[in-house]
Amino acid sequence: MNAHRRTDLLIVLGAFAGATLVALAVGATNLGTAMTFGQLGFAAALVLVLVRR
Repeated sequence: MNAHRRTDLLIVLGAFAGATLVALAVGATNLGTAMTFGQLGFAAALVLVLVRR
């Protein structure tokens, strides 16, 4: 795995984790709801990574 792929993977996983944690901190009803926002963050970061190439 080259450095670019590793960086891209860290970006999308970090976006998922970050959005999930922010949703939990703001007051998401449960973990499932927070992870839904994590998926949205993941999707946005994935689009960013794909468009950047």
